[in-house]
Amino acid sequence: MGKVLTREQLLERAAHARRAGRSIAFANGCFDLLHVGHVRYLEAAAQEADLLVVGVNDDETVRELKGAGRPILSAPDRAELIAALRCVDYVVIFPEPTVGPLLQALRPEVHCKGTDYTVESVPERDIVTAYGGRTAIVGDPKDHSTRDLLARITAAAPQR
Repeated sequence: MGKVLTREQLLERAAHARRAGRSIAFANGCFDLLHVGHVRYLEAAAQEADLLVVGVNDDETVRELKGAGRPILSAPDRAELIAALRCVDYVVIFPEPTVGPLLQALRPEVHCKGTDYTVESVPERDIVTAYGGRTAIVGDPKDHSTRDLLARITAAAPQR
């Protein structure tokens, strides 16, 4: 049984987990070129509930959010990398421009966002509050980014 699931599979597993008395934390992102900031964010999110579900933006959404040349890795590859982390229980790729519809379907007890947000600035906070969930800001300070990593790689590449 893999950890990368369709939305339908995820909702079935979540229902089963809840019947067993387990709570769900949810984190999301592009996760293009996995780095230590991602790992710290997800490890901290996993501490918020019994299970951690991670939503990964599909390729089209990443292109819209990050621009030309992104993502570097395909959504299935990014999802598989995230699923390989010990702290992650399930991963789902989502195609919507925001995670709102997935949050409404899954209804995690805790929606986790990184430290580049405050509870008040999380765009989906009202959705989470409406179904009785809470928002948690987790991870270390936003000192790491894929954009900076790509710039370092480009700068280090030999010029032709």
